[in-house]
Amino acid sequence: MLMAHPAVLQKLVEQYETLHLLQAGEGSAEVRRRMDDIAYTLCVSTGTRDVDSALVAARHRLPGARVEDDSALTM
Repeated sequence: MLMAHPAVLQKLVEQYETLHLLQAGEGSAEVRRRMDDIAYTLCVSTGTRDVDSALVAARHRLPGARVEDDSALTM
């Protein structure tokens, strides 16, 4: 499986988190559509099926991620 470059994953995670905050405050259809698009891209980029797993997988590929971090196992 091809994996996205960590810089691409970082940008996707940042965009998703920003939109998540906007969704909580504003809740517009455009924000939701963009969140869905980024969630899909994260899932494809990480080989996962849901956005929560995609975010965990992406964060584990980012620079500075601890190899011994087992946060994915506690979900």
